Amino acid sequence: IIFINDSKCVHLQLNSYFCAILQNNLHINMKTKYLFLLSSLFIINTLFAQKIVNGAEQMETLLPLLNNKRVALVVNQTSMTGNTHLLDTLLASNINIKKVFAPEHGFRGNADAGETVKNGKDISTGIPIQSLYGKNKKPTPQQMQDIDVVVFDIQDVGARFYTYISTMHYVMEACAENHKELIITDRPNPCDYTDGPVRIKELKSFVSMHPIPVLHGCTVGELAQMINGEGWLAGKRKCKLTVIPVKGWKHGDSYSLPVKPSPNLPNDQAIALYPSLCPFEGTAISVGRGTYHPFQVIGSPDIRLSSFRFKPEALEGFDKNPMYKGQYCYGNNMKSLLPPKGFSLRYIISYYQEYKNMGKADKFFTRPQWFDMLVGNRKVRRQITEGKSEEEIRAGWQKELEEYKKMRKKYLIYE
Repeated sequence: IIFINDSKCVHLQLNSYFCAILQNNLHINMKTKYLFLLSSLFIINTLFAQKIVNGAEQMETLLPLLNNKRVALVVNQTSMTGNTHLLDTLLASNINIKKVFAPEHGFRGNADAGETVKNGKDISTGIPIQSLYGKNKKPTPQQMQDIDVVVFDIQDVGARFYTYISTMHYVMEACAENHKELIITDRPNPCDYTDGPVRIKELKSFVSMHPIPVLHGCTVGELAQMINGEGWLAGKRKCKLTVIPVKGWKHGDSYSLPVKPSPNLPNDQAIALYPSLCPFEGTAISVGRGTYHPFQVIGSPDIRLSSFRFKPEALEGFDKNPMYKGQYCYGNNMKSLLPPKGFSLRYIISYYQEYKNMGKADKFFTRPQWFDMLVGNRKVRRQITEGKSEEEIRAGWQKELEEYKKMRKKYLIYE
């Protein structure tokens, strides 16, 4: 057993070995056998499980890049190195942190979606915090003047309309324009699919910065390389970029986030459903903001699909002014539903048909332009209203999606 190289083979051999021991020791009572087997298998799994080490945790690589330099961080509540925030870890290593740039939801991740993030100071360290969400989404030349290098360490969820990657884009532009270096400490993609419509040029916005599908299938490090390589920065500039890759993760591996990435994505189920439910934000349907299960319950006061109901309220740490506040919404509980493997329109189509059956089809798309911006084109909304099936609609974006997949391969860091 010791000389077998393949860990999976070792795993199977040892399992068989322990089972044989148990079968040959009949005098051991069943409870003892069961506990012994569980303990043994736990030890084996622990020994052979490959630990994921995020880029920010690789201090042996990161610190030499920051020594004797003036550093700015683009970080939030997800920027942890074990149980310690990256800011505190670097300060403890005597790195000269000049400032923190805060994205949507703020430095501590407690601001509502769309809420202006204000400048300030970190209470525990006194480090200045400068907002990159609100009027100023891009670091100014003055803000870049007193630094040498920027470190971007934020957990993304893999969806085009999740704005942390838009913030990364503007930081890359600022670094390119001001001749500063950007270091990205990479993290896994928890929604690691490549699916959905590719955004058309006319719908570029802060929720759709790049011509990529709804699920782009990249880590932020890979996406940054794509932004550089495809010339998507203003003036086709190139940012001086260093990516510190994740260890122990590859495409296709699952990843459970240890810290919720924003107030309304509290768990793995919400994150998995988010890409397919977010387009509801352009409709009359609530996605559960103002409940303890956002992006896991959907519904509206107008319909009675089932007896399930929820009532959005102002909740600290989730949403202070949710849609349909104080009203019962009827719809679906998706907390234990198996999420789609990719991007799905079936929920949107189903609810549109329900509104159409009630004679309220014209009341469904309450913010049609916003829906189009989230989906990435104007065809999908029109096809839904025409009664097209999901398969028919999906066929309309396959050509662009396949072209994107080919281009994406040039920038992959992981298998």
